Amino acid sequence: MASRAVTALAVCFALQLAGCSAFRSYEHELTETSQHLARGEVDAALGVLEANNDSADKDLLYWFEKGELLRSKGDLAASQKAWRQADGIIFQWEEAMKADPGRYLAEAGAYLANDRVRRYQGYDYEKVMLTTQMALNDLALNDFDAARTEIRKTHEREALIAELRDQQYLDSEEEAERQGISTRFEDLRGYPVASLDAPEVVNLKNSYQSAFSHYLAGFVYEALGEKGLAAPGYRQAAELRPGTPLLEQALLDLDATPAADAGSDVLLVLQSGLAPARDSLRIPLPVPLDSGMIISTLSFPLLRDDTSTLTPGFIEVDGAPAALTELSSLRAMSHRALRDDMPGIILRTTIRAVTRGALQKQLNDNGNPLASLAVGIMSVASEGADERTWRTLPGSISVARVRLAMGEHRLALPTAYGVREFTLKIDRPHQVVPLRMVAGQVYAQGAVTPTLPGPRTLASNQTP
Repeated sequence: MASRAVTALAVCFALQLAGCSAFRSYEHELTETSQHLARGEVDAALGVLEANNDSADKDLLYWFEKGELLRSKGDLAASQKAWRQADGIIFQWEEAMKADPGRYLAEAGAYLANDRVRRYQGYDYEKVMLTTQMALNDLALNDFDAARTEIRKTHEREALIAELRDQQYLDSEEEAERQGISTRFEDLRGYPVASLDAPEVVNLKNSYQSAFSHYLAGFVYEALGEKGLAAPGYRQAAELRPGTPLLEQALLDLDATPAADAGSDVLLVLQSGLAPARDSLRIPLPVPLDSGMIISTLSFPLLRDDTSTLTPGFIEVDGAPAALTELSSLRAMSHRALRDDMPGIILRTTIRAVTRGALQKQLNDNGNPLASLAVGIMSVASEGADERTWRTLPGSISVARVRLAMGEHRLALPTAYGVREFTLKIDRPHQVVPLRMVAGQVYAQGAVTPTLPGPRTLASNQTP
């Protein structure tokens, strides 16, 4: 009877793996989508996304990606609608965590399910960037009050994440010590450790707080006349990105009285490139079993940075260069998120390998070599790291802050494929101008319209 039970368990294990999303390659799907986006084919990118998500139950990543693609297309209303779906899913996660954080932490630390088959909850920086992107949509339409609502949500989300992660990382450390498993990613021979130990990654306070998000909060509060709230936003941004003159100047200028004819305070926001792709790297590691040590090939996630887009150091405004200052690197934030998560990933992966090894040994000992072989084959076939991540999120966010007179102005943005030109209409005391660049394509919304169908070349290599 026990033998039949073990065999049934093995068969169920194999069938579960065969029928689940463990074999879906999200990295491949989103590579095709992003290639269309880099060529300016937004409708084709949306078509690929829809074709790969034909079930009625749309997941968080679908709404993430759809909102960003619709935003690039210029359909801000539809973009907000998609992102509200994503925000609703994250809200449910937040409420569940508030109601019973212990249960959530237990589910997050479950060891037997491959990370690829878990329901995608989103990385912390993605949750925070969602409301920042939604605020940018509002600001493209000059709706500062709506943007303020999203900004408040961002602050509340950050506080909740901070509380959760502190406990989760502590629980993971304690479980690793109890199991006697080393969770140092530095011990993974063949793993690109330097990518997680880079100074721009290690020097981040955490993976989810964005200097840009807090600077944008300061700008919105200042525009609404709430200087008491603007100062903390600028100050937090300066703490997250120390030594940045733009951030220090924002605090100094906060109490200054602009001249009567000072025109509009304009924040130009350039979001460039794509967030890193997640891939799977297989590494042979020793796995301890009761019968001794075996070598098992285990899979761990690694990040591949997007190289499609060269971020310029300036943007031309009426022929004069305005310096762009990078405030947030989503590349670095995603590497930091993986760096922080690696101990838990190593722990879960190792425990799964030990469990599979013990199950195979028991099947062999009970005279079920075929069932043991089935478990081994399906384990190898399904072994892979979780590739899911919000791929159309920008890789970098830079800003330039300028004073412009009311009326029309000319913007010119250098790309690797020439200069893209736009007309900008200024008609308010404060305006935010979002621009999105992927490869040679520049997507603009709100007060910005293209003035030429294609790029021109620079007359000179002028820099600010």
